[in-house]
Amino acid sequence: MPAKTAQLQVRVTPREKARLRRLADAAGMDLSAYLLARALPDDTGRVAALLQQLATTDAPAFPLAELHDLLVATPAVEFATLVSAPPPRALPPWLANYVAAMVETAASRLGVVPPAWAANAVPSSLASTSTYFSALCPKPTFTRAPGTATSASRIC
Repeated sequence: MPAKTAQLQVRVTPREKARLRRLADAAGMDLSAYLLARALPDDTGRVAALLQQLATTDAPAFPLAELHDLLVATPAVEFATLVSAPPPRALPPWLANYVAAMVETAASRLGVVPPAWAANAVPSSLASTSTYFSALCPKPTFTRAPGTATSASRIC
């Protein structure tokens, strides 16, 4: 770990400082460690929690969206650490492939090598994936109001 030589000053009221100290004490941390943990959370742990959530949910949309946001916001220098652990084996094959594709896409965007586990994702049947996504996202419906252009509406 690099030596911490830089300083950051933040102006707060005495009441805010006292509250921050109480929160840090309650967390068992000094004030600097507490503020850093809150401002710069451990995204690696968050990714692991999201992957575990994906393994146990019937509604993967929100965990996938949050995983996407983490992958997009991660700089190239932190990417390998963030995605070093493979998803849990409990993920259905289509979802493991989906996560692997998200990671590979993010790696490509950053110009870094994706983790080896992404290339080893279990292939899933294109037919079953197609059926799943067809049920999840039906074809758009087209409507035409008199005197207006055709518009499409989509549920997802």
